[in-house]
Amino acid sequence: MLKWLVILGEALKSAIQRLTADAVPSPRLNAELLLMFTLGCDRAYLYGHPERELTGEEQARYEDALAQRSRGVPAQYITGHQEFWGMDLIVSPAVLIPRPETEHVIETVLACVGRTLLSDNSVRIADVGTGSGCIALALAKELPQAEIHATDISSATLEVARANAARHQLEHRVQFHETDLLAGIDPGAFDFIVSNPPYVGESEEDQVQLEVRKFEPRKAVFAGPSGLEVIQRLIPQARHVLKPGGWLVMEISGTIASRVQGLLTEWGDVQIMNDLQGIPRVVSAQKR
Repeated sequence: MLKWLVILGEALKSAIQRLTADAVPSPRLNAELLLMFTLGCDRAYLYGHPERELTGEEQARYEDALAQRSRGVPAQYITGHQEFWGMDLIVSPAVLIPRPETEHVIETVLACVGRTLLSDNSVRIADVGTGSGCIALALAKELPQAEIHATDISSATLEVARANAARHQLEHRVQFHETDLLAGIDPGAFDFIVSNPPYVGESEEDQVQLEVRKFEPRKAVFAGPSGLEVIQRLIPQARHVLKPGGWLVMEISGTIASRVQGLLTEWGDVQIMNDLQGIPRVVSAQKR
């Protein structure tokens, strides 16, 4: 217990200094986030009550959270939450932490729905490797009449996804399947196959943030030596289960963009969209 962290303002200042010294990225943001988590308050409260005294229990909990963050544990695993597409999602070390870049996948699917003139009454979507369920739940939210399925090979991961579905009252909208990619899914059944698959090559491991390598589920990050191993399996499976004219939408990285494009020569209307940093982030292709 840090007895000198008694006043809220002083606790926050000290935490920022500590995280800065420990080379934690965005130290102020992390210190604020963990203190808001500890106190169950918002940012306005932090700066509106700098003289508020922390109880001994609050000091101990804040110290524990800061110690974990200094060791590299992602803040989202400490707080158990991450925002995605306007939804507060539960996260645990069993799932990849949803990232803002993945929201481009949602945007691409919605654009494709509009382009193909499908009413959401008829859309059947499978989210492959659902993880936290972020993609499936965002699409369920945006397409209220669509039929959504979500697959994952991990039962622990599906527990988190199901909890998130229940949290947002979408448990009746998404059907979850414990399976490897699209194994066991009926052929010609879907209008969209959507995925944020593992796409980092093991040869790129030293370029990945240490906290990602150390704490996030390895199988959700690394696909194999080249980064294409999972995508190479997913593309023919997607082609098998898509209806004619159906769409495959996947998150990718700039490192593999051209190679992914090369795997889609039998597909039509192949497009690669960049994220806000100009990095190739999402590929879409239509089954011919």
